[in-house]
Parts: sequence; structure tokens; C-alpha cells
Amino acid sequence: MAEVYKKLTLRLNAKEYAHLQKQAEISGLKIEPLLRQLIMGVQLKPHPPDNYARLLREINFIGNNINQLAHKANGQGIATILEVKAARLMLAEILQLVKKKYG
Repeated sequence: MAEVYKKLTLRLNAKEYAHLQKQAEISGLKIEPLLRQLIMGVQLKPHPPDNYARLLREINFIGNNINQLAHKANGQGIATILEVKAARLMLAEILQLVKKKYG
């Protein structure tokens, strides 16, 4: 059986409409799906930034390298200065990305 849809007309003043548009932009949804979600009581979250996936990959990459350094240091009792500098450089890069987007 086909679902029956009901049409709803909603009148908003300019300020209300601008606020609705801003909320849609923040959530990453179009206005109609946004309103449906709100009506159903869904707690909306901001849409993640465009480079969010890249940021997560970079953080994971740095974490893996730091783990490798720690494993090597534990096994051999030493990590080379170049390895430590490389890890510090990667950390500086990720901090720069985070500051650029959120700072």
C-alpha cells in the first residue's frame, strides 16, 4: 500500500526563514529533510567539516608512526633522532590543519 503524504504550508518571516536556512546549512541537510528530522525529535548535529575525513586519516597515520617508534624504542632501547623529528613534523602538520579549520 502506498504511503499517503500530507502537504503542510508554513509561513515564516524573513528572520525565521534565515534562521532555518542557517540551521540547514550547519546540519548539511536541505530544509525539507531538516524539518522532518526536527518534527521526529531527532537531535541534529553539525555536518562535519569538508576535510574531516582527511584530518582523521592524518591523526591515524601519526598515531601509527608514534606506535612504531614506541615499539622500536622499547625493543631496541633507542629511536633515532630522524625518527623522532619525523614524528614531531607530522604532529606539527596535523596541529596546523586543526588550527586552520577550527582556530
